[in-house]
Amino acid sequence: MQLSKSEEELMNRLWKLKKAFMKDLLEAYPDPKPANTTVATLLKRMTDKGFINYELFGKSRQYYPLVKKQDYFSKHVNGLIKNFFNDSASQFASFFTKETNLTKEELEDLKSIIDQEIKNK
Repeated sequence: MQLSKSEEELMNRLWKLKKAFMKDLLEAYPDPKPANTTVATLLKRMTDKGFINYELFGKSRQYYPLVKKQDYFSKHVNGLIKNFFNDSASQFASFFTKETNLTKEELEDLKSIIDQEIKNK
């Protein structure tokens, strides 16, 4: 299951805060802030989808993520590779390195990461 763009934006704030009441999440948005009802609806949908949960403190809910950011984005990238690059990581890497205007330093950093992963395998 995936998050919508609005849900992802809210989830990023929650990942950053780790635990948050709705007022904390609203404060994390730049102006103009979304309406309380909008954030409440997003939180309900994200809870129903199993991405977050909450603890009750009186009538207030403190939300926390059930899914780690790295796990979510790893699944996202793997889906992207499968759906757009014929399940070929090398096609994805080729596209990524050619189409993202990486600097020479960034490419060298990527090469170092790949070389290290090769050593680890």
